[in-house]
Amino acid sequence: MYFISGLRCESGTSVPDRYSALLPLVRNLKLRMCLTDPANRKTALWVLRQAVARGDGRMEGLSICCEGNTPLFYAGQDLQQGLVDILTNGSSLTVLDLRGVPFTLSDSFVRSVAMLCPALQSLYINNHSLVCGVNAETLRQVLKCCQSLSVLGVFQASLSQDVFKDLMFPERPALKKLELRCERSLKYTVPLCDQIWLELKLRHPRLWVELELDHTLPELHVPGVLQPSIPVRCLRLLTWTLLLDEVRIVRQSYANTLEVLELQTIPSPELNSELIALAKQCVKLQEVHCYCVVSQEVITAFFTNCPNLCRFTLKTHKEPHPWTSTKLK
Repeated sequence: MYFISGLRCESGTSVPDRYSALLPLVRNLKLRMCLTDPANRKTALWVLRQAVARGDGRMEGLSICCEGNTPLFYAGQDLQQGLVDILTNGSSLTVLDLRGVPFTLSDSFVRSVAMLCPALQSLYINNHSLVCGVNAETLRQVLKCCQSLSVLGVFQASLSQDVFKDLMFPERPALKKLELRCERSLKYTVPLCDQIWLELKLRHPRLWVELELDHTLPELHVPGVLQPSIPVRCLRLLTWTLLLDEVRIVRQSYANTLEVLELQTIPSPELNSELIALAKQCVKLQEVHCYCVVSQEVITAFFTNCPNLCRFTLKTHKEPHPWTSTKLK
């Protein structure tokens, strides 16, 4: 079994022969490419074709990461269509990770992937495009085609009551993890009530959720996302807004599950008080990252009350960007 963790496609060059010979034998491939050069993207698709088409169904995991600035008006049509064309020859993929692509993934692309990869167990389409391009009906089609899915990363705007009902069908496998990205598209969807989360948690008692709220999500929608019955293990509040109420909700609702917390917010004495209270309740925290200055009392509170803390970003003074985290264990 071969695992290539970082094959980088360089502009204007072919893949060395020593790697070309191994591509049909690859089981797990992480492919990095530069978007600014069409020749580079073509090389990346060639690599993928060799790994998939000539691999006799060996490849099980695929992760695609794009580097460099996205060209103006580039929507990734060549990569999306190229991937579909390659997978048409047959696929045994069980893991597909597209979090590293910056363009909007279309409904037709996601539907095609689901139909071509029925063995998928983990699918991540919660990338950092500006808007969600996958509607709830497409996600229902994914669940219908991929009966073994147990790990799912999507935009929360792709969820609906019907999607939750499909996830709760008795014949479906246990849902292990949901990664949800929350952004401006939530303005145009029906909010998910706490009751549906409670029912999902009862059907999948080992489920844990990772929530990421970005700066495009309107502030008024943030409390509606943080429903108390969500089994949140990792929460990233990247809103750059006042988060006093939200921090209070977090410590009241997720104290028994929260292990990773990341905040991008505005410093204040009130925030310090809320963080101290959070540290006393969310004692399972393993990581905490706050990208604004905090008081020394806040740092002491996390050290004192969170025995499993292994990594943190807590600063009492501003530092040059990017802030670095500190590892304890």
